[in-house]
Amino acid sequence: MDARTTHARKEYEQAALDEGSVERDPIRQFAAWYDAAVAAGVPEPEAMTLSTATPAGRPSARIVLLRGFDARGFCFFTNYESHKGRELAANPQAALTFHWTVLERQVRIEGRVERTSAAESDEYFRSRPSTSRIGAWSSPQSTVIPDRATLEALFARYRAEHPDDAAIPRPDHWGGFRLVPERIEFWQGRPSRLHDRLCFRRTADDRWMLERLAP
Repeated sequence: MDARTTHARKEYEQAALDEGSVERDPIRQFAAWYDAAVAAGVPEPEAMTLSTATPAGRPSARIVLLRGFDARGFCFFTNYESHKGRELAANPQAALTFHWTVLERQVRIEGRVERTSAAESDEYFRSRPSTSRIGAWSSPQSTVIPDRATLEALFARYRAEHPDDAAIPRPDHWGGFRLVPERIEFWQGRPSRLHDRLCFRRTADDRWMLERLAP
């Protein structure tokens, strides 16, 4: 085992998390923590690990960006024909993990995944820079390509096909997913590895149950 990681240690001492101070609605609690991450200058606080799995249980994970959240769930956008898009089509269960190191915090979210509406996908697509919209047309995401030049040639082709920035349409293969949460855990680092873990679990009658987990 490599000693460079074996002996790495950090005590977590910034804050505590208890049942008396946490919001009773986990979405409001997430909003409070997200705003704190922004205020603390966390780089890209919207960055999250998206974990998916095949129907056989083979997992994969990657970093994506949160592009909106509300009582319905947490949204991100991608190519539906990508590796993650195909896995979500075959097994619409996923997990999200936020790690805000500066604040010694994590948020773990698990639930089922559904596509956003076409109107929601269109609205977000229109908000993207024109180069990103052309990029959505250009990249056969997750497929093997022979070289970088192939990708750049595809970009040039679609840029020529859509010269008007205001009229670049959303490709049918590109859009949003919403993770509808069934479990949301808030993790606050504490000394001696006795971390605070408060978990909200959605019950059968669509209420949130709050539980403390051992670290």
